[in-house]
Amino acid sequence: MFINPEDGFTAAEIRDARRFVGRSNLIRDCVEALNSPVGLLAVYGRRGVGKSSLLRQIQSMANGDYTIASKAGQYHLVPKNPRRYYTVYYTCDAIIQDANGLLARLCNDQHPKDGLLRLVPDKGKELIEFARTEEGSLGVDLKLVQWGDKGTDSSKYARVVPGDIVQTFRNFVESVVEANNRMFSKRDSVLILLDEFDVIQNKAGLGSLIKSLTSSKVKFGICGIARDLTELVDDHQSIERLLEEGAIDVKPMSPDETRAIFTRAEELYKGKVKFAEVAVDKIVQLSDGYPYLAQLMGRACVNRLNERAETEVSWNLFEEVLDDIRSGNALPTLESAYLRAVGQSEPRRLLLTILAEQPTAVARYNDDVQRVALRDIRATTQEFEIEHVDQLLPRLIDKKFGPALSRDPDILGAYEWVNPVLRAYVRLRK
Repeated sequence: MFINPEDGFTAAEIRDARRFVGRSNLIRDCVEALNSPVGLLAVYGRRGVGKSSLLRQIQSMANGDYTIASKAGQYHLVPKNPRRYYTVYYTCDAIIQDANGLLARLCNDQHPKDGLLRLVPDKGKELIEFARTEEGSLGVDLKLVQWGDKGTDSSKYARVVPGDIVQTFRNFVESVVEANNRMFSKRDSVLILLDEFDVIQNKAGLGSLIKSLTSSKVKFGICGIARDLTELVDDHQSIERLLEEGAIDVKPMSPDETRAIFTRAEELYKGKVKFAEVAVDKIVQLSDGYPYLAQLMGRACVNRLNERAETEVSWNLFEEVLDDIRSGNALPTLESAYLRAVGQSEPRRLLLTILAEQPTAVARYNDDVQRVALRDIRATTQEFEIEHVDQLLPRLIDKKFGPALSRDPDILGAYEWVNPVLRAYVRLRK
């Protein structure tokens, strides 16, 4: 019987709370931040640590579903009447140039489940304000507003303001709560969640803009790759007061949390798949606490089970999967990144492997920084007869080819792994 790998493992963000494991402390922080009337959520960390999956759980809780808090043992922190939100979720891309470009995208996003426009009343997209007076007025645009001669009604809607995307966005979000509360169960605010916030090319002024737009009716959540808030938001000083309860630093998983991914996967497969403990322990070790890599390795194991028409990921089967990974045949996305970095150069491949395999005391990296200094590997490169290291390095830091590494701005001659999951993969590769 064919087993769908996606039933237990996924390379995409995790939306279903049943598939989400661990992160109890982070869930606690998210519950507190969501129930603060005013404030900003900022989710940051390295690639592959599960930031987007956490952001989707934040969205679920914002919509009133606290299943994940209950699973994490944090439900006692949920208020009797928790704040509920209308949510907008948008994934940024590198084409967005600046703050105006981001707001323009949000104001035109028509996604049926996550887009802002679905929440803005249709009338509000045309009409800014209508105040009925005692007598009719010839100054009113009757194409937009039609009413009788007398009355006392008053309505205010959002409106597109030509040439002013900031005011258009402000009008849109301010209309959401009032308009939707007339039709649906009452909610307190609108939550704008911005994933991959780090890829916006020019983030100057975005912090100040978010601060000016944040109110009791509008809350923002930003998520991106960063070691700290200063990397995520250029003018971070302007929003620091909003982050008293909303800074969520996502670290790599503990071994027990990574192991729980496989326990949960077995439950989701409903007994059709079993992982040998020794295989899980090895995956926990090799994945370095990055759930993305653990999920990919789990999928590869299930694919091999289907090929062999078996149900248990034994040590022997896992060794076959490891052989596929080492030869570049199992994880195509990481293999593509690896090949872009090394090109056709065998010396560059060896150099990248040496950089990836440095023990902590030599490479001086930790689970966040992933830093390595070239002077620490000179002797090793000479042992492998790798010449002209300084000529091999530029491709590894060139954006056209990844990059695999970036210069450390604070330490001369030091570099950081841009993607720690790629570093873990390089160590697996032959």
